[in-house]
Amino acid sequence: MLCRVLAVTFFALAPPLTGAAMAQSAIAAAVAKPVSLPDIAIGSPKAPITITEYASMSCPHCAAFGENVFPMLRTKYIDTGKVRFVFREFPLDIKAAAASMLARCIAKDDSEKYLGAVDILFKQQDRLMDQTKDTLNFIGKLNGMSEQEVETCEKDQALLDKLAADQRYAVDALKVDSTPTFFVNGERLKGSMSFEELEERIKPLLKK
Repeated sequence: MLCRVLAVTFFALAPPLTGAAMAQSAIAAAVAKPVSLPDIAIGSPKAPITITEYASMSCPHCAAFGENVFPMLRTKYIDTGKVRFVFREFPLDIKAAAASMLARCIAKDDSEKYLGAVDILFKQQDRLMDQTKDTLNFIGKLNGMSEQEVETCEKDQALLDKLAADQRYAVDALKVDSTPTFFVNGERLKGSMSFEELEERIKPLLKK
């Protein structure tokens, strides 16, 4: 109740937003809305910039971002408190959904563990697509899971339902229709980006 009152007071005192800024603000609020699964988030909750990535475990461009761009983003902006990074699943096929479910089971809501599993899944992407079950068992074993535990994870209908619900929300409310899709403080950016391209979006927001 108090938060709502404070928010109303804040908006009453804030200068009027332009149409574009208002639309972006509404998108930012929609992105920030809690979804069915706990968010995978790292970086300071007080960071001035929030980057939310929607990715599929079967998407080569997502894997390339994870390997080539994310480490630099983390070192320069996430670990220094300037960016909060949120990773959300947007599986493009059943193999990607199975991989996302495994990462969730490995992590048990630990964001660092989840991102570590995703890193391995991306590095094993070709194998994941060709030999899905064997690859899932292999990555599960690396993280201390038996084949039975991996199978139980993959048959978790409640987890799959939440994954599907969050994807529907992304499609309906956020207009996500491809991966990777990024939201940088509410601005939607579709497609893969180099670190330099992403940094161009970040730097002006740090000056505000």
